[in-house]
Amino acid sequence: MIPLTILRERPEWVVERLKTKHYDAQAQVAEILDCDKKKRECQKQLDDNYAEQNRIAKSIGQLFKEGRREEAEASKKRTAELKEAAKTLESTLNEWDEKISQTLVLLPNIPHDSVPEGKTADDNVEEYRWGDFEKGHTFLPHWDICASKNLIDFETGCKLTGAGFPLYREKAAKLQRALINFFLDEATRAGYTEVQVPYMVNGDSAYATGQLPDKEGQMYFVNEDKMYLIPTAEVPITNIYRNCLLKVTDLPIRHCAYSACFRREAGSYGKDVRGLNRLHQFDKVEIVQIVEPEVSYQVLEEMKQHVGGLLQKLGLPYRMIRLCGGDISFTSALTFDFEVYAKGQDKWLEVSSVSNFENFQANRMKLRYKNQEGKPTLLHTLNGSALALPRVVAAILEDNQTENQEIIVPEVLQPYTGFDRI
Repeated sequence: MIPLTILRERPEWVVERLKTKHYDAQAQVAEILDCDKKKRECQKQLDDNYAEQNRIAKSIGQLFKEGRREEAEASKKRTAELKEAAKTLESTLNEWDEKISQTLVLLPNIPHDSVPEGKTADDNVEEYRWGDFEKGHTFLPHWDICASKNLIDFETGCKLTGAGFPLYREKAAKLQRALINFFLDEATRAGYTEVQVPYMVNGDSAYATGQLPDKEGQMYFVNEDKMYLIPTAEVPITNIYRNCLLKVTDLPIRHCAYSACFRREAGSYGKDVRGLNRLHQFDKVEIVQIVEPEVSYQVLEEMKQHVGGLLQKLGLPYRMIRLCGGDISFTSALTFDFEVYAKGQDKWLEVSSVSNFENFQANRMKLRYKNQEGKPTLLHTLNGSALALPRVVAAILEDNQTENQEIIVPEVLQPYTGFDRI
């Protein structure tokens, strides 16, 4: 949530920056500032009311002592009137607060100055490319490989649950487990502390990280218990520190976690959803950092290097792209996507997004720290997929095919799988 102080100080700038996300905030910003003005006027009346109550309270005893009973009784009556008026003012103040909050949460995060102009993914900017993109023989798409080798059973998964819920068998199941353990071990070596998180969260948690109200229709909801299945481990990890006032010595906070992720992917149809390309349930290792504002963009660079390092160790050709304003998420200030090249499909597949949210999430969840001057200050939050498994598995199966259709397991995974080929 954009801090209200920024809207007060730089409303035109906020409106102009949000245009980069193709979001017209003019009317909402004006409404928020109008409500804020009326709220502050109401607060001034309430403060004056309390001040008069205190002044009168101090005088009543003296009036009785001086025998001025009639004046004292009139002062008591005036105090009762002020208390009733204060109740009305307090109620009005709460109403203005609610109106401001209801509009403020609909505004997306302000994009960083380096976010390029653009409306769709076609306008994203490729910044780096790594790996071998040569194809010396025919490469099959992973769904054909899975069918021929009985690795991933999409049909039975559909019978058990529905489309987008695959069943992994034998060496594919072990490959999944190997990737999870490898990613967690690499994150731990990089200084992240592992946590194991719940797969369901309450509405307050989903609101705090920005899934609500923006992505409510994309989340699975358990109506009886009012719980949401997590779309990513970012949600419970970051919410560990909701409503916390941290010390400088607590920072930086660096966590990693494995979780299953659940996404309805409403409106996703066609060739792009075939096989492992787009699932409703998938596995992912997430990295999250909570840091001082001054260092957050340096930390973003470190997180990008970590994700790129994982792909290089797996030997998967990839590219890193900077998302344009029209493709960046509601909550993000700056995002970089990592896409692997799947030779069997001749297609780029996104396997990670690394984002800096600046103080947007921290403001929603009241996550602050006492800075060097002892002043409570909003922190910056960042996260990244390190990595999402389905498309990594697809790329491993497609890119590592031999001419006789064996799959060579990346060397770094062989200690985890116990086999070097499929």
